[in-house]
Amino acid sequence: MERIPILKMGPFLLVTIQVDLYDRLALTLENDLINMVSKTEAKGVLIDISAVSIVDSFMGRILGNIASMSKIMDAATVVVGMQPAVAITLVELGLTLSGVHTALDVEQGMELLRGKIGQLDTDEEGLYDSFI
Repeated sequence: MERIPILKMGPFLLVTIQVDLYDRLALTLENDLINMVSKTEAKGVLIDISAVSIVDSFMGRILGNIASMSKIMDAATVVVGMQPAVAITLVELGLTLSGVHTALDVEQGMELLRGKIGQLDTDEEGLYDSFI
């Protein structure tokens, strides 16, 4: 069975989608990615969709599901490289991708994730201070 590679980069997971996702592959990616978040205790997931030229409502829901499940597991999700046609399609389908942060490219996406981790560290410090 075909799989999308998931790379660990420090506290983050990087997924680069280089093929058009059919339904079974998208579901496999969703499952593999959530398992990797749990296994590695990743703090962020970066999904590069720059090679994706078309998206349907199912793929949009999968991205939203990944973000929601990752958030529950204490990991932020950033999608990068979205082509204008993909953005237009998502809006026309009425998919807002709640919980999904976006950036133009991988570099900006990694910077956004680093900022999110910084916010989490600050929030956690404040939480512990209130109990002391």
